[in-house]
Amino acid sequence: MAELDALLADIRACRLCEGKLLLGPRPVLRASPSARLLIVGQAPGTKVHASGIPWDDASGERLRDWLQIDRETFYDERRIAVVPMGLCYPGRGKSGDLPPRPECAATWHPRLLPLLTEVECVLLVGQYAQRYLLGKRCGATLTDTVRHWRDYAPRYLPLPHPSPRNQLWLRRNPWFADDVLPALRNRVGDLLR
Repeated sequence: MAELDALLADIRACRLCEGKLLLGPRPVLRASPSARLLIVGQAPGTKVHASGIPWDDASGERLRDWLQIDRETFYDERRIAVVPMGLCYPGRGKSGDLPPRPECAATWHPRLLPLLTEVECVLLVGQYAQRYLLGKRCGATLTDTVRHWRDYAPRYLPLPHPSPRNQLWLRRNPWFADDVLPALRNRVGDLLR
């Protein structure tokens, strides 16, 4: 526990990308050695940057709905760890937020993830997390990866990003709600009992 606490303090004090972040550094994550579920998403948005609370936005509301868990359960870091690919808001691009800064996961994930020894399932939210943690096993597209979720279970469960911007994807892929969400809810329910 002391090793994890020291590492989390180092991560929260990180200034590695300071000159490249429009709003400045503010690493946002939650982790505990007892967490059984790990959520690896993209990077904080502006609302999360402002609050310092992961998934504290419309995407988080949809993610909690997908998981069918309340805020209290979601933010119980003894049960659920949240470690995005980029720990700070990366800035805005032409069609939304910029990708996570690559230095972030490369610097912190190899040191942090091995300390989360009780994690039994990792939710890979979005293509950045899927490509990073699945590597060559990842499908050609996010849709391919999510459609073949069984190939990665029970350790990994790939998901699309729950952003309101993904309404079209969700409409075009009704199998996600019919097939993936029930399995996701069962897996998470089993882990959080």
